[in-house]
Amino acid sequence: MGPQHWHKDFPIANGERQSPVDISTSAVQYDSALKPLSLSYDHPTSLRIVNNGHSFNVEFDDSQNKAVLQGGPLDGTYRLVQFHFHWGSSDTQGSEHTVDKVKYAAELHLVHWNTKYGDFGKAAQQPDGLAVLGVFLKIGSATPGLQKVLDMLDFITTKGKSTEFTNFDPHALLPENLDYWTYPGSLTTPPLLESVTWIVLKEPITVSSEQMSTFRKLHFNSEGEPEELMMDNWRPAQPLKNRQIRASFK
Repeated sequence: MGPQHWHKDFPIANGERQSPVDISTSAVQYDSALKPLSLSYDHPTSLRIVNNGHSFNVEFDDSQNKAVLQGGPLDGTYRLVQFHFHWGSSDTQGSEHTVDKVKYAAELHLVHWNTKYGDFGKAAQQPDGLAVLGVFLKIGSATPGLQKVLDMLDFITTKGKSTEFTNFDPHALLPENLDYWTYPGSLTTPPLLESVTWIVLKEPITVSSEQMSTFRKLHFNSEGEPEELMMDNWRPAQPLKNRQIRASFK
């Protein structure tokens, strides 16, 4: 069931604030009121890594403010609950957001929820409930922090598999420069809820072709089912409609 069919089960797929979008740099508005991002991942509490059949999630203990995102376009405190990636069948595609229609090899999503709603499930129903930090991966030298994650994929080849993955610091997956674009959007997989403040970093991190090929060894299928390699798990850009993308930088 590809993204073109999602609207049958999830009519919001055709909604007013769907994600991802193409970031057209000529239409972006610089907003001097946007604050710098404040990422406090000082005591990250990664728990496990899971193949959920459409990507893999690195899950965090979000019962306390151990890893939080504040500032930027956000009011309040948003707790990190998981991160995951989207990637392609080749190095020329894979990202969900595009910049002037250019696709990157992959895109990292760090998912946070607004602590004022008490838990992720409630937050996901609210227009300001979630904040997702998006980071592009572009082909270049290998990123050592990423390798720690990729080394775990052998243990979760098929859907439903998980393994313990502790003491991972997501800082290792961030670029030095935290300049960003931001806009109101949605989850990019069903249920496609329109509850996400998107914060997409301008500066990509690098990933080697070897590292990219490791992603493509995962499977969409459960163990014992016909093999289906996990790739092209990205949703294409959606219409911007009446939204303005703002930039934290000139």
